[in-house]
Amino acid sequence: MPKTRREFAPEFKREAVALLESSSRPLMQVATEVGISPSMLRNWRAAIHTGAARSRAVAAGVPQLPSPADQAAEIARLKRDLDRTRMERDVLKKANRHLRGGAQMRFTFIRDHVGTWPIRLMCRVLQVSASGYYAWRDRPDSARLVANRHLLGDVRRLEAEHRGRYGSPRMHAALRAEGRTVSRGRVARLMRHHGIRGLAGRRFKPCTTDSRHDLPIAPNRLKQVFAATTPNTVWLADITYIATGEGWLYLAAVLDLATRKIVGWAMRDHMRTELPLAALMMAAQRQRPGAGLIQHSDRGSQYAAEVYRKQLAVMAATPSMSRTGCCYDNAPMESFFHTLKVELVHQCHWATRDEARRDLFAYIEGYYNRRRIHSALGYKTPEQAERLAA
Repeated sequence: MPKTRREFAPEFKREAVALLESSSRPLMQVATEVGISPSMLRNWRAAIHTGAARSRAVAAGVPQLPSPADQAAEIARLKRDLDRTRMERDVLKKANRHLRGGAQMRFTFIRDHVGTWPIRLMCRVLQVSASGYYAWRDRPDSARLVANRHLLGDVRRLEAEHRGRYGSPRMHAALRAEGRTVSRGRVARLMRHHGIRGLAGRRFKPCTTDSRHDLPIAPNRLKQVFAATTPNTVWLADITYIATGEGWLYLAAVLDLATRKIVGWAMRDHMRTELPLAALMMAAQRQRPGAGLIQHSDRGSQYAAEVYRKQLAVMAATPSMSRTGCCYDNAPMESFFHTLKVELVHQCHWATRDEARRDLFAYIEGYYNRRRIHSALGYKTPEQAERLAA
């Protein structure tokens, strides 16, 4: 027969303790006499004394401190409550946008964070049932979900290829170019749901050129009509500056309005006339434009200099210049520099000018002209636009 735990009435315990305290015999002897173990009698005595002390304190109106064991239990409970509160706070912060969505979004969040927080805690915070989550989790994936999973893989691949520079419009165009029949809204929702977004630009600050000089100024022949269908009929030129650990690096560029291609560029540690002239010479050598080319720039002294005007005359090109202080007269060129700053310059910190030159060259020639699709070109690259127009 298995041993059963013996139970003793409260009266038996009180009388056993009273017998012990009324005699001078050792505790072990008294315990043997009444048929219990010494440890049992010792515990009964301690419990009765503690209870009596509490009763006296309550009767006297004195607050009674909890025992060390009770204090430890309360501290442990408070720690558990604090940990649970912290986890709930973290879940709320992380899942804030999922709370505004339906059960599908909340279940997806729970599945994606199973290794971070307990499932039941996330269900309580997100106000869904645990049974509903388990039923959703064990349900076979729908065809739509499987398709979205494959689509997400393509989106992440393109995101890596373009270094996070594409937002949903360009991402959608790139997917369509690969033969994916998917709507732009679906791509935008998928990217938003998974936190994928293109690089964001800083607030645009128009920069003006110091045109305080007595050199000849050409009239504005474009007047903000930026429309050209044939390559090498309208070129835009400008200069920007890039910070490095060695000081400013100046970049002069020439852009073909019809193809948005950078047809000429030059980089120097100064912005004298030799800088934009070198960019113009590169463009002329590469493109071989015919007579009648319009080359538009600002009124900077570099573009109004005699040597620059002579080179335009040799090319049978007609100069055009923006109005004073109006950078919008050269908006496509400003747009290129803005794109360059957002997608490259603001993402890098160059210690030397040579490091900056290397990356700027790779961006202009290896990426912008050949791989980056342009919204003004119907989401084609400048190289593609040039080939189609030839």
